[in-house]
Amino acid sequence: MFLKPGSSVCGPLDTIQLPPESTTTDYEVELGVVVGRRLARCGDPAEALAAVGGYLTANDVTERSRVAAGPTRAKGKCADTFTPIGPWLVTPDEVEDPQALSLTLLVNGEVRQSGTTSLMAYGVGELLAYVSSLMTLEPGDLVLTGTPGGVAAGRPEPKPFLRHGDVVTAEVGGLGGQRTPVAAIERPLTA
Repeated sequence: MFLKPGSSVCGPLDTIQLPPESTTTDYEVELGVVVGRRLARCGDPAEALAAVGGYLTANDVTERSRVAAGPTRAKGKCADTFTPIGPWLVTPDEVEDPQALSLTLLVNGEVRQSGTTSLMAYGVGELLAYVSSLMTLEPGDLVLTGTPGGVAAGRPEPKPFLRHGDVVTAEVGGLGGQRTPVAAIERPLTA
């Protein structure tokens, strides 16, 4: 488990900005779960699921070289624009079963990830109950739930990490899709 700052969040059409030293920036399509009411020390997955305010499509962008440098994964996940979300927040009454949603991610039109939330190791209710045992979740908090196989880091060499000019399309079935271009950013000028 790791935390991502609010500055990492961007919209579904915004540009993913590669840090200047980026060599291994990866993609991870995920179901995003927005907390609707305060949840603390909840031991019941059904009760935790009832606290969901909505669901959305998320891309948990990760700079793998920062993760490998340890000791925490957060360094590789916290850059500005590394959490595209949306396009919509879909209320729980419109999602029949959060464990029956397709997850798809393409880079430049090539399918890189395809799976379903039915393959998650733990259901949404179980994840929220567990997280609430570690910290209080407040309304508006966003919990990302994990990604299917197909990330660049898990592919054979040469690994297809994100590069300037790529376009990432991510979608969670029924929750809408994203189309985020990728661009390298230059190191700021120093005086």
